[in-house]
This record gives sequence, C-alpha cells and structure tokens, in this order.
Amino acid sequence: MMSSATAYMINGFDPARAGELTEAEQHLIARRQKVLGPSYKLFYQHPAHFVRGEGVWLYDPDGNAYLDVYNNVPSVGHSHPRVVEAVAKQAATLNTHTRYLHEGIVAYSTQLLATYPDELEHVMYTCTGSEAVDLALRIARFHTKGTGIIVSANAYHGLTSAVVEISPSMGPNVPLGRHVYAVPAPDQYRAKEGEDIGETFAADVDAAIKDMQRHGIRFAGMITDMILSTDGILTEPRGFFKKAVEVVRAAGGVFIADEVQPGFGRTGENMWGFQRHGIVPDMAVMGKPMGNGMPIAGVVMKPELVAEFGQKVRYFNTFGANTVCIAAAQAVLDVINDEGLLANSVTVGRYMHEGIERIAERHPRIGDVRSAGLFLGADFVKDPTTKEPDGEYALRVVNRLRDKRVLISASGRVGNVLKIRPPLPFKTSDADVFLNRLEETLDELG
Repeated sequence: MMSSATAYMINGFDPARAGELTEAEQHLIARRQKVLGPSYKLFYQHPAHFVRGEGVWLYDPDGNAYLDVYNNVPSVGHSHPRVVEAVAKQAATLNTHTRYLHEGIVAYSTQLLATYPDELEHVMYTCTGSEAVDLALRIARFHTKGTGIIVSANAYHGLTSAVVEISPSMGPNVPLGRHVYAVPAPDQYRAKEGEDIGETFAADVDAAIKDMQRHGIRFAGMITDMILSTDGILTEPRGFFKKAVEVVRAAGGVFIADEVQPGFGRTGENMWGFQRHGIVPDMAVMGKPMGNGMPIAGVVMKPELVAEFGQKVRYFNTFGANTVCIAAAQAVLDVINDEGLLANSVTVGRYMHEGIERIAERHPRIGDVRSAGLFLGADFVKDPTTKEPDGEYALRVVNRLRDKRVLISASGRVGNVLKIRPPLPFKTSDADVFLNRLEETLDELG
C-alpha cells in the first residue's frame, strides 16, 4: 500500500521507507527534499542514482550499468554523439529567439512538416509538451468559440494549470475543469464478446458532447494520446479512433492528437501514432523527444485553424525553438532517418512482443501483451478469466527489475500494465537482457 505521499504517482518512492536505504542515500534524499520541496517525487522503492548515460544504458556512481527500457525523452539514446555535437556547435555560435531570421528553423520545419499529411501545413513551437497542449487548447477554443473538451478516462497531457485540468490521471486532488469530460478508453482486452470498441468509443464521445450541450457548454474538441499510454497502452484494433473523430467533427469540434509519447517513430511503421489509425488530426502536439530531451516542443496544425488566431491573438514564446534547440531537433530527425530507427522500432518491437508472449505462456499473470513498435504493455491480472487488474503485482515486478538493473515503470489506472518504452536504438541483444531478467523476476515472484 502506498502512503499518501505517493498515492497518485505510480511507482513512486515512499519517503516513509527511507530508513531502508544506505546512509549516503538518505542524506542525499534529505538534502534534495530540503531544497526542492515535497512535490518532487522519486521512482522505485529503492531510488536510483545516475551520473552518466550512453545509448540505452545509465550508470550509477559505482559504474554499474542499468538497462533503460523506459525513457522515451532521450528518443535516439542517451548522449547521442550527433545530438551532443549539434548542441555544442550551435551553443558556441548563436543562441537566440525566433524574432530574428535564421535558416535553421525554416529548414527544420520544412523537413518536419514533410513527415506529416499534406493537410497539416504550419508548426508553432514551445519549450515543453505541456506548453504545446496549452497552445493547442487555446487555438481550438478560439477557432470553435467553444470551451468543452473531451479526454480519455486516465489521460495525462501535461502540467500547466490549463492542462492539468484535462489530465484525470493526476488524481482527485487535481480536479478536472468544469467543461472537461472524461470518457472510457477503448480496451479491446476487456471488451464484451463481439463488441466493436470503436463504435463504443464513438458512442461515449457522442454522449459526452450531448451532455455538454444539455448543460449549455459549447463543444471545442477532443484530445487523446494516440497510444493511450496512461490508460494502459491500448493499441488494437487499428482504426478504432476513426468513428470517434467523425463524431467530433460532426459536432463542430477539432481533434488534437497528442504525439508526445507515440510520435517520432515510436510506434514503428509510421512517424506518428495517428497514422496507425488512418486519420488526419486537426492538430498534433509534440514534446521533448523531438530534441532528445532539450526543451523543444510544438504544435502542427491545419492552416485554417490558426489563420484568425494568428491575426488577432498575440502569441509568442521567447525561447521556444531557439537556435540551439532547433539544432538538437534537426540532429534527432537526421538520426531517425539515417540510422533506420523506424524500421528498428518495428523489428525490435515485434521481437520483444513475441518474447513477452512466450513468457506469458508460463506466467498467466500476464493477461495480455499489447504493442506498437517500441511501445509495449504487459497487462498483469489477478485471474486470466476475470481479467481483474493487478497493480500491486505489476509494481512488485517493476521494483524487482530495478534491483536487477533494468529500468521500467507501469501504466493504467491502478498501475497494472508494465510500460515498456526504451530508446529507439534498442537492439535485440538489449531486448534479450530485458526478457531474461523479466522471466527471472516472474519465476522468483511466483
């Protein structure tokens, strides 16, 4: 059972257990808490301490290597030399904002937009994914003159005051906005026999819109993470978003694809998560994976959404898309293309999926395995017949893997889904390390 200090952060360290740590660890945690305050949480029952990263590995002060199977922000790997070089070179040359002409932002934006459908012609930049979502909401509400927003039931979209109001996963102490409606996420694994989850999802969205209208709320749009990562990593069947998006547009709303986690080749065959579902969003938001952790994010949109907004609303972001961050983003895009990371995401993701399924044959506590490229979920259940989620067991797995120097975390409302999301250069040899230690862990836990 988690204490109140960690009640609304899956896989959070419980400060009440600090006495189980070494004296040096306790001292560092105490110093950290003194200067950062209580809001800054740590992962794992035994917090990890790192001093260096390289590729898919992180290293502690004693030089021990930990396999990173979780961090999507360093999308092309920790300390990728091409990103490091691009940042250092640009920082030594010029770092300034977008109100001066510069070739870098134009060249990068042209290449970035070429990865999107033709309908999405403009990009606006921010420093974080939270800011990008905030901007997308502003544009959607200005364009539609509405205020009502639909999200999935356990969504997380960011941390600004406007964006936490559309993030149900933040828990009951962070209430939803008065004009925000949460609908159940489509879960094929737990669907009724013969149920079309796309139809069900569309019906739930339609009901939410009608309820808004009944209460005098004008509908603005829907935003969803295109892999529903905090709802449990829900990937199948492809296309289940289509009918809900049709409902959104029929009601005069806009559809915003949150690509912070599934974007930039994470889901494998395509650059963007929405492409798996055969839809074109009105806007798409991106976050720090676009710069391998550098503070750059953005919103891509259809021109008609921003035409009036751009003329009538003064928007600026002083250091969004500064020249150093653009250089990092350009390097990331180049690495994804030059190193074949989309194809790698497909190949290694399939290898991991099949490996987890083999393990599940011996360990039925893994009720379902879901994936799209290098984004996988292993759904732990108390009983494969009832499919009742087992968050407590999943978190035991997470923490036992940490003890075996494999970094992972969990997803879902009760943390029952192992969240598997390694850097994109992950190899089958890295996957073997993870799969072997996962199987060892399940054998030990019984």
